[in-house]
Amino acid sequence: MAVDAARSDEGLTSARAVRVMSTACRVAGLDDRGAELIRLGENALFRLGSVPVVVRVARGEEYLPKARTEVGVSRWLATEGFPGARIVEDLEQPLMIESHPVTFWHLIVEGERKATYGELGGVLRDLHSMTLPAGLELPSFDPFGKQELRISRAAISEDDRVFLRKRWRELRDQFGALRFETAKGPVHGDAHVQNLMVNNRGEVVLIDFEAFCFDHPEWDLMVTATEHHSLGWQTDEQYADFVRAYGRDLYYWHGYDTLRRLQEFGMTTWLMQNVQEDQETADEYRRRIAALRNDDAPRDWRPR
Repeated sequence: MAVDAARSDEGLTSARAVRVMSTACRVAGLDDRGAELIRLGENALFRLGSVPVVVRVARGEEYLPKARTEVGVSRWLATEGFPGARIVEDLEQPLMIESHPVTFWHLIVEGERKATYGELGGVLRDLHSMTLPAGLELPSFDPFGKQELRISRAAISEDDRVFLRKRWRELRDQFGALRFETAKGPVHGDAHVQNLMVNNRGEVVLIDFEAFCFDHPEWDLMVTATEHHSLGWQTDEQYADFVRAYGRDLYYWHGYDTLRRLQEFGMTTWLMQNVQEDQETADEYRRRIAALRNDDAPRDWRPR
């Protein structure tokens, strides 16, 4: 279903996201009063106050295929009994509101602890061993697909834009020379520990399926490997737990450095979409873009 599907270049500001969410709720027959913005990143996420539902607003109509993938993956994981986020089944999804795909998800009531890196490794091991069902078509992993949109739309200097496009072309050349030895299978596509939640029954739940794809498992392992070996965001013990649970340390693979550079590039362009939202985001973007310009410099990046 589409409502006012004309393309807009306004971008997904927090104010626009609220407006789209409210319209989507009216179409779906839900009460948006008391809705709370949880996060504005690749999507805007809202927790409704009236029912235990999370509303997910994507950045633009070009994200519609990803929204459809999310819905299909959620349904598949549910039939397999895999611990993943669940869509609200009795609503038509995704909706198109002002050129933004919108989906509705059952709220996961968080418990008292966060997921561990050992649990992340175990969930990824189990996911990568699964077989896709007939009829669920997933794309290949594309580390470049969203980058041109991000670079062209972000409120950054023209000098940064020129540099990022040059780095983008360099990374495409490096990626073209990369050779994988592993078999393809289901891949989450954004497999960091923040995409695991622990509910109030102590169960670990995988969330955020928009990058889900059918490709090599290295794409999931590169996230935590980069966060540890390049950024130092985990202790040695935490990373060792991840490696033990999964059974592999990507750092020792010949293609690690290429995937590391791709991961850092994506982390920077993801963040720069919101440089106008607050000063902390703007400062962190400047830290990251400066590091990209000097590949040998230490990364003092902060999680966002």
